[in-house]
Amino acid sequence: MLLAIGNLHNFVEVSNFDKVFFIINFKRKGAIEFILNNLLKTQSFLTTLKKGKSLIFLRLKCKLNLFYRKIAPLRYFNNLIMNTKEQKLEAFSKLLDIMDDLREKCPWDKKQDLQSLRHLTLEEVYELSDAILMEDLTEIKKELGDVLLHLVFYAKIGSEKNAFDIADVINSLNEKLIFRHPHIYGNVEVKDEEEVKQNWEKLKLKEGNKSVLSGVSKGTPSIVKAFRIQEKVKGIGFDFATAEDAWEKVDEELAEFHAETDLEKKEQELGDVLFSVINYARILGMNPDSALEKTNAKFISRFQKMEKLALERNLSLSEMSLKEMDLLWEEAKRIGN
Repeated sequence: MLLAIGNLHNFVEVSNFDKVFFIINFKRKGAIEFILNNLLKTQSFLTTLKKGKSLIFLRLKCKLNLFYRKIAPLRYFNNLIMNTKEQKLEAFSKLLDIMDDLREKCPWDKKQDLQSLRHLTLEEVYELSDAILMEDLTEIKKELGDVLLHLVFYAKIGSEKNAFDIADVINSLNEKLIFRHPHIYGNVEVKDEEEVKQNWEKLKLKEGNKSVLSGVSKGTPSIVKAFRIQEKVKGIGFDFATAEDAWEKVDEELAEFHAETDLEKKEQELGDVLFSVINYARILGMNPDSALEKTNAKFISRFQKMEKLALERNLSLSEMSLKEMDLLWEEAKRIGN
């Protein structure tokens, strides 16, 4: 098959493809680049670019994020470029083979155990969280891969201990999902998402959990833990009727916090304030952890702009008065907006 596309000065020939969906060209750095999407799922392809009288052979990398940014809406391309089920299984099988090789041959990978990987896993999950907050799909894909590697790594260690392997992990998950979705795999009927959540918590108790809160990890960050506690007790109906009722509790806790003079007791009251604010946010449909993290990022960005402004003016923040720094802070805010 031979397909050509171009203008008066440039054209491209693309050969040796049985099926071609489309060719799109666009200018970049004075040259014309041609992006081709086809059923072969290849990461690169050979093109012949003719400019004037000379032929140049280019091997162009087809990166998906380039497609998304330059060519068409993501939804349209998803239908064309997503892998088939067979390709997904093949990729996962290859990952398992690579894990086997690394565990056998790589000195670092051979040395790792459950405990040595733990803090690295937390780091990878937080990096994934950052990418999600930024809604950076390219980084999300990358960080998901890092987290997946850790999951496969733990399963490999489990198999070496004759405790479990990756199939056991997945089969256990499958069984749990089927059991906890009787409205899909059984005869139970539900009205909405809230009823699904309530059934979920009740089914967990049937699995042997002695408390609705037994699934809340002790190592979960405090804000996330408070949010999860409130979600779980809501699953059995222990919740404020309205957001306004929840806000009245915030007012009550704020007054108690303000009135308390004993420092130790005041800290306890502060905990009550934070718990009630988190609860109010949850009822409104907000995620307080995400909200606070976005504020952290906003503060860091503005403060670094303030530092840059000070540096450009040969000023030292540590030698400036609070009033002077406030003026610089307001300027940094305007730049950010």
